[in-house]
Amino acid sequence: MYAIISDGSHQYKVEPGQELDVDYRDVPAGQKFKFESVLAVGGGDDGSAKLGSPLVKGASVTAEVVGPVQGEKHVIQKMRRRKNFRKKTGFRAMFTRVRIAEISA
Repeated sequence: MYAIISDGSHQYKVEPGQELDVDYRDVPAGQKFKFESVLAVGGGDDGSAKLGSPLVKGASVTAEVVGPVQGEKHVIQKMRRRKNFRKKTGFRAMFTRVRIAEISA
């Protein structure tokens, strides 16, 4: 079974047992929370899919927080031509890693 959820400005296709990185939340590891905005659910026993308009009524995805993680490094380079100005900085964004526990439709 799979579901397509919306979190912030991102959409994810999730399955039970899958780990994914979502936008940072200050939530301790081991705590559970629900994604209420489920756009579609599919892959059940009969193989059909439920599509929402825009959300599937009564559907939710339960996830368990694994912990915070840092993403890959983003490099920012600035340059002004003919001015001898060059600057290179970067950052690593924080994410919250979650493990999908169950999908209820």
